Amino acid sequence: MSVWIMYGFGFIAQLLFAARLLVQWIFSERQRKVVAPTLFWFLSLIASILLFVYGFLREDLAIMLGQFLTYFIYIRNLHLQKKWQSISIILRYIILIVPSILLVYFLVTNTINLSLLLNHPNIPTWLLVLGILSQLIFTFRFVVQWLNSEREKTSILPLNFWIMSLIGGVLILIYAIIRTDWVLLVGHSFGILIYMRNIHLELSKKALA
Repeated sequence: MSVWIMYGFGFIAQLLFAARLLVQWIFSERQRKVVAPTLFWFLSLIASILLFVYGFLREDLAIMLGQFLTYFIYIRNLHLQKKWQSISIILRYIILIVPSILLVYFLVTNTINLSLLLNHPNIPTWLLVLGILSQLIFTFRFVVQWLNSEREKTSILPLNFWIMSLIGGVLILIYAIIRTDWVLLVGHSFGILIYMRNIHLELSKKALA
C-alpha cells in the first residue's frame, strides 16, 4: 500500500482527535468549566478506527494497543449522555461490530505478525517499551474517566483524566520525536496545550469551591 495512504489514515485520525479537543476546549471556555460535549465522543469513535488502521499499516504495536478498549468507552459515554439511543439501530450495529470485523480479518489473513511487532527491526526494544507504556497511560486515562462517569451517572472528564493525558501525551511526544513519527508529533503537540488548560480550569474550580 502507498505510504501516502498510510499517512493519510494517520493524519486524518490525528486531525479528528485534535478537532475533538478543540470542540471540548471551546465548550469548556464558554461555560468556564471542563465539560464533555457529545461531539467529543463522536469524533473520538471515528478517529480511533482510523488510527488503529494507521498503526497496523505502520506495523506499530504501541499505536494499535491503545484503540480497542477506548473505542467501547467512547460508546458508553454516548450512552450515558443518552445520545447513543438516538442513532439508528443499523448504524449502532455497524459501529459495534467494526472492531471485531477488523480483528477477524487480520487473524484470518495472518496479516499481523506478533513476533515482528514485538521485535520490530526498526524499533529498539527500549523504544517499543516507551511507546507501549505511554499508550497504556493514554488508554487507562479513559478507564479512569469511565469509572468516574459511572459513579456520577453522567459523562464527565475529571481532573485525574487530564493529568494522565498530560503525562501520556508528553511520553508519546518523546516517542514520536525519537522515531520521527510526524503523525504522532503533530497530534500530541497540540493536545498537550489543551490538557494543561483543562487542568488549570479544574484546579481553579476546586480553589473556588
